Amino acid sequence: MRILFPLATVVLLAGCVPPGAPPATEEVPAPVQRPVPVRPIPVAPVSGDWRDLPRTPGDWQYRGLSNGSAATYGTRGVAPVATLTCNRAGGQVTMTFATPRPVAGTVTVRTTSTQRGLTVQPMAGGVGVALPASDRLLDAIGFSRGRFVVEGTPVGRLVLPAWAEVLRVTEDCRR
Repeated sequence: MRILFPLATVVLLAGCVPPGAPPATEEVPAPVQRPVPVRPIPVAPVSGDWRDLPRTPGDWQYRGLSNGSAATYGTRGVAPVATLTCNRAGGQVTMTFATPRPVAGTVTVRTTSTQRGLTVQPMAGGVGVALPASDRLLDAIGFSRGRFVVEGTPVGRLVLPAWAEVLRVTEDCRR
């Protein structure tokens, strides 16, 4: 116990430092704030793969008609950007795409299994083309993995989901 007592005394006495003169204060210049250059956030490069393109806003809506059926794609309350209409008597599916200036031209339809150019003509509501209900392009559109693309001068680029409504209209015309 004697060994600890002198050690404790030394520790206690070390803490008792008499107050001295206040420390000399030197004027230290404040550090200069240099603006930090802002580095731009790198933007992911645009993919060349159409399957990575953002989908055109909207949803497909199906409705039965007296002479067939129709599926329209777009945002509710706004004119549709794409319409597939079955004319059962004629055995045709008409694909119509909205455009502000309906002029004849060519559009390319891309699916996971097919790519085809179609000549579109001015129609009510935009430009369009009538295909036989048996056309395999309609099946390729309906069975495309997740989406298909329609692009060309008259319509710009539409990235549309390959939902059941597309096949339903096609099947209505094949009966």
